[in-house]
Amino acid sequence: MPVTDAQVATLRALLSDDTDHYEQLFGQLDRAQARSGYTALVTGAFCEAVERRFGRNYQPADVIAFVGQVRARSERVAKGLDPDVAERVIRVVYGDGSLADLSDSAVVSAQLVLLGGLIADEQLDAPELDAFLAGARKLADQLMS
Repeated sequence: MPVTDAQVATLRALLSDDTDHYEQLFGQLDRAQARSGYTALVTGAFCEAVERRFGRNYQPADVIAFVGQVRARSERVAKGLDPDVAERVIRVVYGDGSLADLSDSAVVSAQLVLLGGLIADEQLDAPELDAFLAGARKLADQLMS
């Protein structure tokens, strides 16, 4: 089943830092569809954002520095984002390491927090965010097929 417009709108609200709208939209998502479609969309967006940030020749030191910067943005994030998990979910985008020992919820949670940081750093305007999400949706649909 492809990613739905509602799932894209939900992630868009989150990445636009519209927390109230995000919570409302997330609460309306079909849970069964969200487990596959929304999770794939988050993963697609995360992979796209990581590649945009770190490029083809990523360096582990850059990943470590970025995770530290994200964790330093708020006490809540620092407490909730395990740096080892965060670094691993970034590195696995490049085929470096494995996430097999982590729960799906731990992976998606780390991806969401890091994705928020990646997008915040890019300071995308509305059309750029829409274009980013269109690419993420295409990648997510490919991941699910």
